[in-house]
Amino acid sequence: MRQTMFIMLLVLLLPLASCGTKEQAQLGLPDIPVFRTQAMDVPVYQEFVGQVYGLKDIAIRARVEGYLEGIYFREGSRVKKGDLLYILEGQPFEADVAAKMSGLAEAKTMQVKAESDLNRMRPLAEQKAISESHLDAAIAQYEASVASVEAAEANLRAARIQLSYTRIHSPIKGIIGKTKAKVGDFVGRDPNPVILNVVSRIDTILVEFFITEKQYLLLSRRVLYAGKPDQRDSQKQNLELILADGSVYEHKGRANFIDRDVDPTTGAILIQASFPNTESLLRPGQFARVKAAVTVVEDGILVPQRSVSELQGLYRVFVVDETNTVELREVKMGPKVGSFWLVEEGLEAGETVVYEGLQLVKSGITVNPTEAEIELKLE
Repeated sequence: MRQTMFIMLLVLLLPLASCGTKEQAQLGLPDIPVFRTQAMDVPVYQEFVGQVYGLKDIAIRARVEGYLEGIYFREGSRVKKGDLLYILEGQPFEADVAAKMSGLAEAKTMQVKAESDLNRMRPLAEQKAISESHLDAAIAQYEASVASVEAAEANLRAARIQLSYTRIHSPIKGIIGKTKAKVGDFVGRDPNPVILNVVSRIDTILVEFFITEKQYLLLSRRVLYAGKPDQRDSQKQNLELILADGSVYEHKGRANFIDRDVDPTTGAILIQASFPNTESLLRPGQFARVKAAVTVVEDGILVPQRSVSELQGLYRVFVVDETNTVELREVKMGPKVGSFWLVEEGLEAGETVVYEGLQLVKSGITVNPTEAEIELKLE
């Protein structure tokens, strides 16, 4: 009797237990944010370390020897073309100019005398009062005096040029740096004349960087020579500059120079890019990173970097199938693009991967996927 009652009670409780199990299962499904992949053209960027130069960096040197007598600018200020920068002692050169002027005056006096003698001898030679040899000598003397005047004038011009070198003017408009010589220093002596200063034009700056031969081939096909001429020009201006503090410079740049050859010792080639610098934020000597799209992967698949786990060099993602079942799948990763990762093998377009909560899931469990709102930035 007791056995019969126990069996009846068990039969009555089984449906209730089954119902509770289903409810617990439904209530126990974890909400997992997921990301749905899609095929798209993915630009692949690379960064290159470069150094900043002015559009023109002109070294200021003394072209003659002498003591520095005066400095006529404020260090670090802007100067205009032709502004007076330095004055060197000019007494030795002024004395040389005076001597050359005296030599010119003497040569002109001799020319006047030779011309007078020639004019006096011509009528006498016509009357046969003097010999032809005397006339020829007078002509030669006059021509020699003319040549002497020309030589004296050239010497005077050279002396005045040397004197002008004692006043050093700015060759361009730009920003001048700290002076390397002080008043009283002796400057201009060969073979290593002192560089007095440097004037830089920085309304446009140049960034020089080196790339490998392989990178050059990718960059030249994509950025420099790919597409139609108008497309090539627009692509040239898509270079970005990342500054030392990690910020991205607001102006785009363009590649405007490729060196003639690849350095056989390093396998690298020099590239030069120009960037506008109207705010004068960038200065020569700074280091920055140049970011360029070196290629475009057609129908590429991106996944968020946080969706990828790595163990001993193997990369894996959790894939959620149509039945909301989780599968752990090994994938082959390509380069990183912003906060995403390019998948080379292992995923198809349209598949869904776990975005957050990787520690809550494992292969074979069922989840409640919720599509995460992720802004897809390809930079």
